[in-house]
Amino acid sequence: MDMEKNTILIADDSQAHLALLLSILGDDYDIVTARRGREAVEKAKEFLPDLILLEDALPEMDGYEAAGILKSMEDTCETPIIFIMGQSNAASERKVLSLGAADTIFKPFDPVIVKLRVENQIKMQNQLRFIKTLSTTDQLTVMPNRRSFDTRIGMEWNRARRDMTQCSILLVDVDNFKIYNDSYGHLNGDTALKVTADIIKDTIKRPGDYAARWGGEEFIILLPATDIDGAMSIAEKIRTSLESTVISILDYLETKITVSIGVNTQIPAQGCSIERFIDEADKALYIAKRTGRNKVCSFVDVKKDERLIG
Repeated sequence: MDMEKNTILIADDSQAHLALLLSILGDDYDIVTARRGREAVEKAKEFLPDLILLEDALPEMDGYEAAGILKSMEDTCETPIIFIMGQSNAASERKVLSLGAADTIFKPFDPVIVKLRVENQIKMQNQLRFIKTLSTTDQLTVMPNRRSFDTRIGMEWNRARRDMTQCSILLVDVDNFKIYNDSYGHLNGDTALKVTADIIKDTIKRPGDYAARWGGEEFIILLPATDIDGAMSIAEKIRTSLESTVISILDYLETKITVSIGVNTQIPAQGCSIERFIDEADKALYIAKRTGRNKVCSFVDVKKDERLIG
């Protein structure tokens, strides 16, 4: 099976130059083209290419202005740009480097040089993406890790505050996990955690929902634009799915695990922080565990009876 190709955006106002670059690079990469600077910016936002080849003298908006916009946008600020230039001179090269360009290629095109310079940038981009994936992914469960979740919740929290929409969070904790580990060994404990992660991933369906391993036997789930009833429903689905799942270990033994889940829902407002939002979900989780485990508890329920928090 063919590996997925990297995508390159080529912006040049000459159809002949685009055709030549397509003939040089088209077999190895998926190519998106643009003939004007503004079009290049719009297509970069739409296709999120791995590399951009940008002519300096584009019509409507030249390559320098387009590069400045691309470097200022969150989705494209780290995308490498190779400038396509008509001639080599120190002033122009200083200008493109000051804009954060990764490299330059000059007309008339030398196919070997074009291929090598593009290949070098694509290799670096793929390596950086791989390193970033490793640093933000929990290797056992192949879920985002706590660092990745911290970044995501910051973005969603700001969006919910701007739009004045509800945001929900679930803290999921495997019940009596230390006893399970001590009874069946750490490798089988890892299996139980992977089963938990798989059920969580299978339960949250919307593109904006986000689950991560929070640490140890805890998982955290972010549900943007979700009210308390919707969050409680998803939490209950996770709980019942795990309760009914049989985990086969040691080639002959069947086991089960349960989880306790704390739920919190907020419309972010002045004086309300992410830390408090998570802490209140943690309080709900504590009550779920203290009052019997294998249950879902919301911070709304906890607030109704302040004695539970104390």
